[in-house]
Amino acid sequence: MEEGKAYSPDGVFAHLEMLEARAHEAAVKQEETKQQEEKLARLKARVQELRLQRDELRAKVDLQQKGQLGKGGVMSDPAQPSARAVLEWKIKSVKAMLQVFYLTGISGKLTKRGVCFCISTAYKGTYLDSYYLDLLAKPEVQIHRHSIPIFIPLEQIAKKYLQTDIRRFLSVLSDHLNAYAGRRYQADQLQERFSDQIEGTLQRNSLCNLLVFNYNVSSKSKTFPFNVRLLYGDLCCSLPTEVIVSCTPDAPASLAETAAAHSDLFRRVALHEAFRSFSSAEENVDGAS
Repeated sequence: MEEGKAYSPDGVFAHLEMLEARAHEAAVKQEETKQQEEKLARLKARVQELRLQRDELRAKVDLQQKGQLGKGGVMSDPAQPSARAVLEWKIKSVKAMLQVFYLTGISGKLTKRGVCFCISTAYKGTYLDSYYLDLLAKPEVQIHRHSIPIFIPLEQIAKKYLQTDIRRFLSVLSDHLNAYAGRRYQADQLQERFSDQIEGTLQRNSLCNLLVFNYNVSSKSKTFPFNVRLLYGDLCCSLPTEVIVSCTPDAPASLAETAAAHSDLFRRVALHEAFRSFSSAEENVDGAS
């Protein structure tokens, strides 16, 4: 760039808008790639689940065939297979189910009284916390002990699915835990990596589904605070469903457009990634000034 070349304020803001548009486009592409990877993982898990259902149906047919012959070759009620055959089928089904769950971050092992599950959480390839769930199988499936955080609606999820569909129960519980871990990870990353831009303390509740904070934005050699309120209405999602970004009344009119652009980015990409886009845009503008 030639020395002494001056940039008008309008030119700088136009350049900033262009950079923010590029950052937004890159963020959208990154999010689309992530969604495709998640879709592929879901499809793989679905294939395994269908195979499990196929194996269960085959096992039921085998049970019915075996149950037709009792001791001495006497025909018995096909609807009443032997206790041993039922036990073998249950063990086979549980092992197959554990294999399916392994693909989605859920592992488990058989215990003397039931099954102990481990639900591992991750966010975009970063492994986070693991939680444990010990289930008893008799006289009915019930939770013996666990390390699930108290603010995760475990009781409601169990009441809805535990007795009728344990796979659905574990899947929904895993969705809640991964979404919570993802929201908490984003908030932690924001505080650790962009503390110089945050004004005051980032406020969040235990579930991390409500975040409130202020950050500074520069305009015409002045700094203006933006106030942000992020509400995560879907507890199985790590992106907010409601975003409010506001600036002070004395801020330039151009910052209202910036606030709208930031609000849109917060809805689409991770919190710390959005701030990284802001920082890159500001650095490019500063270098062009």
